[in-house]
Amino acid sequence: MMHLVTGGSGSGKSAYAEEQILKSPEKKRIYIATMLPFGEEGRQRVERHRRMRKDKGFETVECYTGLSDLRLQEDCAVLLECVSNLTANEMYQEEGAGEDTFQAVTQGIRSLNRQAGTLVVVTNEVFSDGICYDHSTMKYMETLGKINQYLAGEADQVTEVVYGIPLSLKKGDV
Repeated sequence: MMHLVTGGSGSGKSAYAEEQILKSPEKKRIYIATMLPFGEEGRQRVERHRRMRKDKGFETVECYTGLSDLRLQEDCAVLLECVSNLTANEMYQEEGAGEDTFQAVTQGIRSLNRQAGTLVVVTNEVFSDGICYDHSTMKYMETLGKINQYLAGEADQVTEVVYGIPLSLKKGDV
């Protein structure tokens, strides 16, 4: 079962996604961290997320690129945080997929979904500010948008979190 959770920055989507994993029937909980912590702000963000997960029974696996190579215990509960970082890593890191980012990210998530009993995938809403960015940033945003559309189509459930309020956009028979 795949549940896609989206929302803007600071919307509460991470806390909501963790709640969904804590409700899942699987005992083994895996948190896949995709954020490369650049600078002090990045390190603070990673630390805040670690504090949020403290004492919740998560095993943290750091995976910045090559998600499809990851092998997990079957029927575990997996929280992937987050697709927007993974997409940037695949596009711009030397070891990333570059032009094949869409395939690398979607294949990796399909692989996780086959292995996990419950998979909760966190992503970001990036087009709502209406700002026109440079070519490289627009290419990233367009790629992330296509990935998000694909994932929403594949997911059993899609939730947007706005101001800490989860809004169900798609609810399958879960």
